[in-house]
Amino acid sequence: MISRLPAWFRQEIPKDTAFIKNRLKNFENARLNTVCLSAKCPNINNCFENNNVTFMILGNICSRNCNFCAVEKGDSPPLALFEPYELALTIGRMNLRYVVITSVTRDDLSLGGATQYARAVYLTRRLNPEVKIEVLIPDFNGSKTALGLVVKSRPDIIGHNLETARGLYAKIRPLADYQRSLTVLRNLRELGFDGFIKSGIMLGLGETECEALEAVSDLKNSGCDILTLGQYLAPAESNFPVKEFVSPEKFEYYRLEALSLGFKTVYAGPLVRSSYKAEEVYLEAAA
Repeated sequence: MISRLPAWFRQEIPKDTAFIKNRLKNFENARLNTVCLSAKCPNINNCFENNNVTFMILGNICSRNCNFCAVEKGDSPPLALFEPYELALTIGRMNLRYVVITSVTRDDLSLGGATQYARAVYLTRRLNPEVKIEVLIPDFNGSKTALGLVVKSRPDIIGHNLETARGLYAKIRPLADYQRSLTVLRNLRELGFDGFIKSGIMLGLGETECEALEAVSDLKNSGCDILTLGQYLAPAESNFPVKEFVSPEKFEYYRLEALSLGFKTVYAGPLVRSSYKAEEVYLEAAA
């Protein structure tokens, strides 16, 4: 396992720690989860300082066992019916202009929790009509009915992450399926979604250059408009080990290759994550 971080991962110390603590208190008071905390995102301080938040609905315990992820796994609690309303209220209190809503995977729920996604988008839009909404969804076990509920709620962006190359799925995402994720993205257009479609890939898990480029090409052919490429960092020793630290120059190479395929926007770099600078990404794609 490669453990020492290269110099390009260094980040500035937060300027306003009191503001960040206040943000954390908002989430605690509203009984809401964020992927920023649950997934141990390295960008958390930078994002909070810039008023960027990715909320995590459907609880904080995932029913799958992806080997790259820090989110707790196991038996999930009952669905919190207050969650969509508290989410919408909190977005208003925080004066957010752009919000990302994601979730754990809940294979134990009917339609994978898609109804909760739809309620979250509807209520957020109703209480905060000026807010742009991005959802980052699980695969809902391939259910088009579940996907249709999300599409009908009319978020501005729907994202679903491919995460890694085809050949690594058995090791990294044993309960997911590469082709199923591509089908989720293709089905969005079939169901009438006219917003932006987004996906993300982690690099440094042992994929070859050819495998990485194949995944990028497969995403474009599945209707993806926006792509994020970032460096995998193992959250703990129990997670899948980092096989390579991809250089910033290599990320730029992948970015240019992806743009040549016709993506509207590609963000690529060691610290890039699915929701990294999400509003900026959206505005660039919409320009």
